Amino acid sequence: MAESWTTSEDGLVWRFTLRRDARWSNGEPVTASDFVFSLRRMVDPRHGAPYATLLDPILNAERIHKAAEGVRVEDLGVSAPEPGLLEIRLERPTPHLLELLAHQATLPVHPATADRPGRMAARVADWVSNGPYVLKDFVPSSHIRLDRNRSFHAAADVRIETVISYPISDAAVAARRFLAGELHLTTDIPTDQIATLRGRLGAQLRVSPALGTYFLLLNTAKAPFSDARLRRALSLAIDREFIAERVWAGTMLPAYGVIPPHIGNYGERAELDFKAASPLEREDEAKRLMAAAGYGPGMPLRLELRYNRSDNNRRTIAAIAEQWAAIGVETSLIETDSAAHFAHLREGGDFDVARYGWIGDYSDPLTFLFLFRSDNTGFNVGRYADPQFDALLKLAAGEADLARRAAILREADSLIVRDQPWIPVLHYSHRNLVSSRLAGFAPNPQGAIPSRFLSFRP
Repeated sequence: MAESWTTSEDGLVWRFTLRRDARWSNGEPVTASDFVFSLRRMVDPRHGAPYATLLDPILNAERIHKAAEGVRVEDLGVSAPEPGLLEIRLERPTPHLLELLAHQATLPVHPATADRPGRMAARVADWVSNGPYVLKDFVPSSHIRLDRNRSFHAAADVRIETVISYPISDAAVAARRFLAGELHLTTDIPTDQIATLRGRLGAQLRVSPALGTYFLLLNTAKAPFSDARLRRALSLAIDREFIAERVWAGTMLPAYGVIPPHIGNYGERAELDFKAASPLEREDEAKRLMAAAGYGPGMPLRLELRYNRSDNNRRTIAAIAEQWAAIGVETSLIETDSAAHFAHLREGGDFDVARYGWIGDYSDPLTFLFLFRSDNTGFNVGRYADPQFDALLKLAAGEADLARRAAILREADSLIVRDQPWIPVLHYSHRNLVSSRLAGFAPNPQGAIPSRFLSFRP
């Protein structure tokens, strides 16, 4: 939407000049006031937006979404001096601001229709957007249909007229539909079929690095998971190499830290100190820690492990439960669909241990570390709280020098690795089946696949 931007010498004021041909799907112009409305709406505590913290570098944003006294939504540091000019004032210099503003949560919404009552599925007819596609049909648990937006400034360059997305939780079903020619692109592959599919499909099977980590999060607000010794024992007992190679067919990397490789604005990542230890050494230490925490023969640790339904998750969780059994843990598995699983966690439902995953919203360590802030009620569902960690993140937020900022974040990273409120298991890869007819597919660590740039080969 912005064709250019400038920054003040002190880094506190950014000015964005909008495209003159930017239009909403109903033909209305997109103006700077639309961005002001949308950003204010995002931090308005009445909406409870889970990504509100993304805007914390903006003047007054944090105070607003925390409902501090004496500050109004209108006090957010955003303004529209002209219809085509958006001004953003910051609390502190933020060298990665463009990464934050490129996140989907900051996209403008249409002021006149954004807050109309009703679920999306019932509002298709009056849904107004400003991207290359418009919502044409939405049937929950069935499909979402998008049609080309003829008001989009580059509509002539959008080659695919209609995009239909299907929510398929079973990767094997998606693979069968791909092989039958019903799908042109999938976002997962059944790991037990990777060798077969690679032999059959060749270059149509794509594996690329992802900016993400597969976790087990622990409810640190309740015993016994508030005990760091027990959390370390559970982590020690997981054979990450076995899971990466045997369960995920070598398409994932063993994870010994929260932050994945190839992250931007960072240096050496903090990793668990037992990475070089043998499986036997890890198991012995895990048993000692379990005994110190009060568990052992005749006194097993019984826990519930929740996970969202998929073939790959089911195999991973089963392997972990078996590995935990070796140190005296009896695991009850609770499988639900993804919507129910994440709603349960997000809404404060009780749990012992739960599968979780995170794909970085932008290439910066903060996109992972912010998950552990004690005041991040939207994502810190394990209720981890460490004042020292919070203080380090606050210190990093005020540091304009990228090298010094990285060193501060590395210290915060090491606290998470020490405490293990979330156990890192694997670093993600993107695993796609891509039709040979489809052109323009460009993998990237964030996994964004803009349909705008895809086309069909003749």
